[in-house]
Amino acid sequence: MRIIAGTFRSRTLVAPAGLATRPTSDRLRETLFNVLAPRIGGAHFLDLYAGSGAVGIEALSRGAAQVEFVERAEPALCGLRANLARLGVARIGATGGFRIHGAGVSAVLRKIKPAVGFDVVFLDPPYDGSQEYAATLGLLGGDARSLLADGAVVIAEHRKKERLEERYGELGRTRLLEQGDAALSFYAVGATG
Repeated sequence: MRIIAGTFRSRTLVAPAGLATRPTSDRLRETLFNVLAPRIGGAHFLDLYAGSGAVGIEALSRGAAQVEFVERAEPALCGLRANLARLGVARIGATGGFRIHGAGVSAVLRKIKPAVGFDVVFLDPPYDGSQEYAATLGLLGGDARSLLADGAVVIAEHRKKERLEERYGELGRTRLLEQGDAALSFYAVGATG
């Protein structure tokens, strides 16, 4: 696994061994960031089910101001911390950086109070946790809607065969990209879906 573009371009990342963490492929990450390119500079980015942190670190590499990672699995957290340390990324301060939330996504979404809303939210729950999509997207389109900045985009990575709903509360799907066995569903507040 490597960082595709930006400040940390071509630097390698580590992921925990085993099947519990399934990193987003380089090719799918490249597709994702090609779509997000106009939004990333200065963005506040939330990486849910972060695993090794590849997506959030790619966002930092491409100019995101801040990235908040949410991951509860200890092996993944160790890999995430190691990746950020190897790259020399600083914790959130006056000029940006990162923050790690070592807890479950639902709990974090219910208690987090960011200084500004998130411009981009990416979620990639384990494929065997399909109920996580509905729970997380439902929160972001409902009780946790205040976490999203005006014009925010929420992206869910999922199996191509697994169809997500067109709407989750105030979130409506705006785009569906499929690549290999994976898909990316893009949502926005108020979209008709």
